[in-house]
Amino acid sequence: MKAQSFLVSRHDFEEVLKRYRTLRGEVAQALEELESELSGDTVTLEQKKELARSDDEAISEEAPITKVVAVVLKHATEGNASDIHVEPGKKELRVRFRVDGALRTSLVLPIAIHPAVVSRIKILSNLKIDETRIPQDGRFHAKIGEKEIDFRISTFPTSFCEKVAMRILDPTVGLKTLEELGVSGRNLEALNAGINRPFGMILITGPTGSGKSTTLYAILRVLNKEDVNIVSLEDPVEYYIENLNQSQIRPEIGYTFATGLRHILRQDPDIIMVGEIRDNETAELAIHAALTGHIVLSTLHTNNALGVIPRLVDMGVEPFLIPSALNLAIAQRLVRRLCPDCTRPVKAEGRAEAIIEETVGVLPESELKLLPATKPPFTLYEAAGCKKCGHKGTRGRIAIYEVLEMTPQLETIALMRSSNTAV
Repeated sequence: MKAQSFLVSRHDFEEVLKRYRTLRGEVAQALEELESELSGDTVTLEQKKELARSDDEAISEEAPITKVVAVVLKHATEGNASDIHVEPGKKELRVRFRVDGALRTSLVLPIAIHPAVVSRIKILSNLKIDETRIPQDGRFHAKIGEKEIDFRISTFPTSFCEKVAMRILDPTVGLKTLEELGVSGRNLEALNAGINRPFGMILITGPTGSGKSTTLYAILRVLNKEDVNIVSLEDPVEYYIENLNQSQIRPEIGYTFATGLRHILRQDPDIIMVGEIRDNETAELAIHAALTGHIVLSTLHTNNALGVIPRLVDMGVEPFLIPSALNLAIAQRLVRRLCPDCTRPVKAEGRAEAIIEETVGVLPESELKLLPATKPPFTLYEAAGCKKCGHKGTRGRIAIYEVLEMTPQLETIALMRSSNTAV
């Protein structure tokens, strides 16, 4: 076959290299280098483990281990993973990536290198290398390709040594506009109206990992203007935003959300962001801050938007204060997007068609106008899976929202229900 030459851009060349570069291949090469340093004809596997344990820091600074950790971080970031789990077992070390909310095993390593890998991560995170009995938390910053990425680290002692979980905080992924997150239509109108009010509270609810913090940051970016003072209390600070006064709470030294809220009010704030309302004291301080002329943003753990009011009452907030303080309650979940390259339309039939008809039947007229069809046949979409989505049928995630506004009718219901409960 005759060789041919082609002129390509640097970007295209790097994309081709990524396509043919594999995580296992790069790690295998680094492991071969490490094996040549740690192994010898007379050294047994147990001796190798002992050597790794007895000299963690020295081993972790060697190029092969540095390369193993760097390759794992790079592939996780390029693969749009949100978390990396390094999990020791009895005979092997498993590395799993969380992509689109699901954990998948990406790499299996020899258990002998576990101490060295963990030590390398601890050095990067400025954690105690010789402390393996208690959990530790830290973070570090690294440049992966052209991106500046933050990694949040948590170590946890298990029966088979320490497990490490790493949260990948990519500003290009985490800092998005409300429209990019999936807020649209009436929800977007209600949210814009809520954040443009001069004071009041906006609470976001949802399970862990549903994107609440990402939505908070999107709202903060809308509010981030020259003429306002924004102060936040976070645990931890996930993304750094220009011109925001972001503070990390430290419960171990008595600096909690409640303590921080008291001091924030002396900082002449216009907008306050509290990472999470966890207790009665924080809830009461946040409510009073909203009533005294501040916009307060925070998160709360409930199953839906309507559950915010009884949850606040359960935390000890006086019911008559809630309608005046609460502007919006927002519930959210993350759902996987169908792969755009293998998605095809299908006709809704059977139970699916019945569910759609039932839902359409109770929608208000204003919402019906936005639908492409209000009577059968309805069109659904499904994805069979292709090479571009790894044959999963999905690629990426989007948030779905439930936005509840405080209206005079809801205020009356909340006060009546609270009075009946008190009786």
